[in-house]
Amino acid sequence: MIVRPAEPADAPALNILFEQLGYPDQVTESTVARIRAWQADPSSTAYVADAGGNLLGVVAVHVGPYFERTGNWARVVALVVAEDVRGQGVGGRLMAVAEEFAAAAGCARIELSSSDRRTEAHAFYEGRGYVNQTGRSSWFRREVARR
Repeated sequence: MIVRPAEPADAPALNILFEQLGYPDQVTESTVARIRAWQADPSSTAYVADAGGNLLGVVAVHVGPYFERTGNWARVVALVVAEDVRGQGVGGRLMAVAEEFAAAAGCARIELSSSDRRTEAHAFYEGRGYVNQTGRSSWFRREVARR
């Protein structure tokens, strides 16, 4: 298995991974456009775990500057590992690459969110040293009308 930057040709396989995570009805052309947008943005990156052309997982991470203090922070916006290889080290390899990207960007911290029902994922993150912030802060979301 190698970990490499995501490419537009990966879109169909990535869509299968996204569906496994609960994001159905992916459109290949839209996924290609998102990959290209991430490739063009130096503050963002996406890597795939590739086993001879079979994509086993993907991680996407974005870096941004703090507004209220000096420094940068990173956010893992997606981590998906194929259902049939979970628990075999793929997620760890992908997270290591995301953490290296964050460190190279001078980030003070890396964060992510995970659905309450994904308890196995929570144990994975805690095993990597991530601290569950539930109870310390709340997460809010609102849809924004597109113009």
